Amino acid sequence: MRVMFAGAHDEVPDKQGRVTIPAGLRTYAGLEKDCVVIGANTRLEIWDNSAWESYLADREKSFSDVSSEVLPGLF
Repeated sequence: MRVMFAGAHDEVPDKQGRVTIPAGLRTYAGLEKDCVVIGANTRLEIWDNSAWESYLADREKSFSDVSSEVLPGLF
């Protein structure tokens, strides 16, 4: 946790509610032009759109294999 949060930054939204992601974090996350914001339990994650699509494609089969075990009756 310490290492993960060491790169955290306090950001204040501008008048339109936007926040800036510092250049170092954008580079680290591979954020280019199009990004996706996802909910991940108690936090949110910001992904490069193509990285997110690739992640979903890679994990779709394994998720469908375990979804009935993890979330019975939901699917």
